[in-house]
Amino acid sequence: MAKRKTGKRKKKQFSLTLWSEVKRFIAVVCISIVVLTGVLFAYLYWVPEEKAQQTVEMFAHAVPELTESHYPVRLGNKELPEGAEIPVLKNGQKEQIIQHEAYTVSYNANFKIPNWVAYELTEENVKNARVKRHNKFLPDPQVKGGTALNEDYSRTGYDRGHMVPAGDMKWSEKVMRETFYFSNICPQNRGLNAGIWNDLEMTIRIWAKEHKRIYVVTGPVVENSLKRLGKNRVGIPRMFFKVVCDPEKAQCIGFLFENRDYKQISPRDMSVTIDKVEEVTNIDFFSQFPNNIEKEMEAEVDLKFWSFFR
Repeated sequence: MAKRKTGKRKKKQFSLTLWSEVKRFIAVVCISIVVLTGVLFAYLYWVPEEKAQQTVEMFAHAVPELTESHYPVRLGNKELPEGAEIPVLKNGQKEQIIQHEAYTVSYNANFKIPNWVAYELTEENVKNARVKRHNKFLPDPQVKGGTALNEDYSRTGYDRGHMVPAGDMKWSEKVMRETFYFSNICPQNRGLNAGIWNDLEMTIRIWAKEHKRIYVVTGPVVENSLKRLGKNRVGIPRMFFKVVCDPEKAQCIGFLFENRDYKQISPRDMSVTIDKVEEVTNIDFFSQFPNNIEKEMEAEVDLKFWSFFR
């Protein structure tokens, strides 16, 4: 009888020891992931943009599930007109449509910020990124009416945040210079601009390589109640949006951000449907797509289609 009790006690002790080891292993793995994510975030925050982009691509392609899924082509190039990325403003805001070489902007002269910017980004654009970034912000010569100036941002604590990223336009000196026009700039929280917003910009460049061609539309959420900045009374957005579309496979993803620091939150966690972005912004995206396809692709997000590095 005593031997039987001893045997049961040993089995129980073995089970407890095994479970303790499993919990210890899980804890070590979790801590390692948190530390690695923190190190990666700090690295991306401080290192030069070119090195950060290389690191992002290395992480994205090192994870098997991030490889591009095989989705059928639903629309050929001939089925969509040129400029199919251009949205339609329905919020009643003032706008001047300006066509630059690589992107289109709907400029709001009242708030001195864009309502939206739209462009096509290709694999070739990203691979030919040879132009070094410069930081010379200038008034857009095509703007009619008022514009923001550098002194409006001086000592305010806000970054001059690009809507079309300079990093997307490194394939030409001219298009790089045009991203520094104030018609493409909004007051952004430093933590947002250098953090999750920058993460998403780098991720989108990976998508351009993976999907060969994508549409990108970006901007602030313009509201009549926006606070103002500087002598020229530049509007300070409370929120920003991005929407991305693979036009051939009719897959879309949207994002909404408050104008604040998101610390180590991944862009993946901020993804929403295009329908949601349209609801918040009152902007109609991809209206030139066939109605049945537009309705379907704007109503859902297939996260398996879009690779995220964190």
